[in-house]
Amino acid sequence: MAMDLVRRTETRRQESSAALDSSQRGKLGQFFTPSPAADFIASLARLPEAGTLRILDPGAGAGSLTASLVARLLGERPGIKISVTACEIDPQLHPTLQATLDDCVKTATSLGAHVEVNLVRGDFISWATEGDGLFGEPPEPFDVVIMNPPYKKLAASSRERKLVSEACTETSNLYAAFMALGVHLLSPGGQLLAITPRSFANGPYFRPFRQYFLERMHLDRVHVFEARNKVFADTAVLQENVIFAATRMVTLERGPVVVSTSRSYSDEVRQRSVPYAEMVHSGDREYFIHISADEEDTELAASHAGLPATLPDLSLRVSTGRVVDFRSKEHLRPDPVDGAVPLIYPLHMRDGAIVWPVPGAKKNNAIMLNEMTEKLTFPLGYYVVVKRLSSKEEKRRVIAVVFDPEQIPCERIGFENHVNVFHLDGAGLPVEMARGLCMWLNSTLLDRFIRRFNGHTQVNATDLRNLRYPSAEQLSSMGRSWEPGTWLGQEKIDELVRQNIK
Repeated sequence: MAMDLVRRTETRRQESSAALDSSQRGKLGQFFTPSPAADFIASLARLPEAGTLRILDPGAGAGSLTASLVARLLGERPGIKISVTACEIDPQLHPTLQATLDDCVKTATSLGAHVEVNLVRGDFISWATEGDGLFGEPPEPFDVVIMNPPYKKLAASSRERKLVSEACTETSNLYAAFMALGVHLLSPGGQLLAITPRSFANGPYFRPFRQYFLERMHLDRVHVFEARNKVFADTAVLQENVIFAATRMVTLERGPVVVSTSRSYSDEVRQRSVPYAEMVHSGDREYFIHISADEEDTELAASHAGLPATLPDLSLRVSTGRVVDFRSKEHLRPDPVDGAVPLIYPLHMRDGAIVWPVPGAKKNNAIMLNEMTEKLTFPLGYYVVVKRLSSKEEKRRVIAVVFDPEQIPCERIGFENHVNVFHLDGAGLPVEMARGLCMWLNSTLLDRFIRRFNGHTQVNATDLRNLRYPSAEQLSSMGRSWEPGTWLGQEKIDELVRQNIK
């Protein structure tokens, strides 16, 4: 009978999802949890033997996560008193969610168990930080917070971002805001169970959140899906997601983390135990979470860790392009003119080189050089340029080229904000090092590492700073094998990388 509750809730979820307006879905970042996902997440909860279990489901949607967890409790711990608080901002979903909550109570009663429910009809962030009513107090701590949070960026000036920052930490995305408040509302020893995008595990925008999370929570379990289109199969979501369970720490002890993988919910689950220090490196100021899904991931991580150099070791730096075009509109020119210098966008990057100018391009080709713009440009030299954004369809996650001053003679160069630039303290690199670095960045070995451990399609300067690299000698040796004016192709690049990096 308890599993009938899940089936009835899944029917309500499908009906609600089909009726949801696509623009409303995008506005609120709504992607409902299918019952197989909800059951899997609920299976990760540690269940007490007796007493009361206080459950919070923020952004509850149709109530799928609540139904799956309640159904499991009714089957395995029928004597536990269950208290559920579900929050939902969308008025269209309130009748559906209330029906699920009522179904939980009715099912429990028929089995001689006890479930009490509370539906918060409004914004979870406001409720979590300000409480109910004019003189409301923030809610009391919960034993389990279970969530599939909304996926949406938060503007820097938004009210939600300000409330979360005041309550716990700075966040740039709604899903991280929900997670941070979930941590904030947990009792000591309480559990957070969630399905979220993988992108919080690295990248500069999530650093404050990661620090807040990792200083308070112990990761118990992380599950990765090999096929991203299986997670939300009926909502066309291609976001790379993870499911995780974490515990609000009462001590500083860090035990191993169980990492598991499967292709979909119904396929075989493979799991292994990973030392915590392998997942969160001691002393890492970025608080990156390294999710090694299988032994191949572990081998890749070991290969990367074995590289001899960091960027400071190479005396190199990497920066985001300095020219933000909408802030420099009056200085930009569609084509080269007297007094202007090249302005490099991703569209100028092709087969390891810069192709400039590109006549008729949608973007500008040049920027006027004057007192206001000189600080936005670099002196003439060899630079390695990397796209900041890659599409999921591109063959490689990192796309790198060399700016060759012999091909494009000019006084200075402007690099637009959608590229990253490797430089030698603001100046160009030695030619052989530049070519070798470009080859390394375009190698299959690095691409495999980035794809496994970077959960988004952005390649930020921070990501590049935190990589390890071949030595200066190895890079220069690779660079000497690259004849100017040619492109080696993937097989040749990978062969030269293998020859120079043992």
